[in-house]
Amino acid sequence: MPSKTNRTVVRNVAHGGGSFTVTERHNERKNDAYFNGDIEPDRANLNVHYKRHLSPDGTPETYEQTFNRLLENGTIVKRGLRADAKIFDELIFDVNTAYFENHGGYEYAKSFFEEAYRCAVKEVGGEQYILSAIMHADELNKALSEQLGRDVYHYHLHVVYVPVVEKEILWTKRCKDPALVGKVKEVIPQISHSKKWPMRVPVERDGKTIMLNSYSLLQDRFFEHMREAGFEGFERGERGSTAEHLNVLDYKIKMDTARAEDAAAVADEKEKAVTVLDKRIDVRKSHLVKLDGKIKDRNSAVAIMDEIKTFGKKKNLMGQIVVTQDDVDYVKSFAREGVTSRVTIADLHDKIKRVEAERDTWKSKYERLMDRVGLFLDAVKRAPRRVMEFLADIIRRPPEKAEPNHAPNIQKSRAKQEER
Repeated sequence: MPSKTNRTVVRNVAHGGGSFTVTERHNERKNDAYFNGDIEPDRANLNVHYKRHLSPDGTPETYEQTFNRLLENGTIVKRGLRADAKIFDELIFDVNTAYFENHGGYEYAKSFFEEAYRCAVKEVGGEQYILSAIMHADELNKALSEQLGRDVYHYHLHVVYVPVVEKEILWTKRCKDPALVGKVKEVIPQISHSKKWPMRVPVERDGKTIMLNSYSLLQDRFFEHMREAGFEGFERGERGSTAEHLNVLDYKIKMDTARAEDAAAVADEKEKAVTVLDKRIDVRKSHLVKLDGKIKDRNSAVAIMDEIKTFGKKKNLMGQIVVTQDDVDYVKSFAREGVTSRVTIADLHDKIKRVEAERDTWKSKYERLMDRVGLFLDAVKRAPRRVMEFLADIIRRPPEKAEPNHAPNIQKSRAKQEER
């Protein structure tokens, strides 16, 4: 196994109410197909649930049904939320694949993420707010698989939960008892992604109060929790990286770009497969038509050959072969067709050579074109945002004017000097 720095990473993704079904179908492997071509559905039984979305009596529920049940019994409250607010979140706990391969693989990953789930319960504020927690073990790591010569899978944990904060509701001036105004009336478990994960949090460091990103602190707590639980051989996720959500928008753009690339790749592969199948069908149909034609031609030829064989077998009383004028004309017609066919065959051979030469020319042009396109696609994969900004900048500018070609004038002046 190649040496590599193993790093713990935990991401948090916020979702609106319209994302319940999409998130559930992906996490619980309910889709018939996935944009991510590395997912192997036949390994879904190896995925591990640490918390299932079930009702108190054990009846299966959807994420949305569980969420609504928590609303109904007052476990969570939507009071004060906008209609387009984020109402559920998803924690994704991760370490690079090589870490688990070096420490026992699947069984080690199960125990590692069981402990990561305990960390998630603390972060969320209680297991009652968690809708589902599942470790995925069905996503192939193609790069490492090719490097090691065997199938290697990437393990990670998805924890879907409701972001809840304790909000104090104060008595207002409408209260009949003036002494109660401004005092705490009740504390409600309010749904609030922004208050659960503020962009900046005051922290005491070395006697000073500094402002840190809440996701950066989440990275610290996950790393420390796993180390205290006895897990070793990894470092905290890189500070300042998009992995720790210093910029949520950047992370979403990165994820959307990855999904778009996966979708485009899958669509492209499917389109290629369909094209190949269509070509194969066309070839088979053409082959059958040709075979049918050959059979008809062969049957006709056999009949003609049988007829030709009878020529010269009829003899008169003198022992001479009897040939009618019709027989002579018939043989002459075949002789003429034979000569014509030779010329046609020679022409076809010439055409085939010209077509092959033209094919080689276009093939060469196509390969040169794909070399250039390949560079562009590689650039898009490496730095999609920079490429888009570069193209947008070019489009905004006026088109460049072609430089005048002074070569003919230069040649004329040189010719005059030579004449002198």
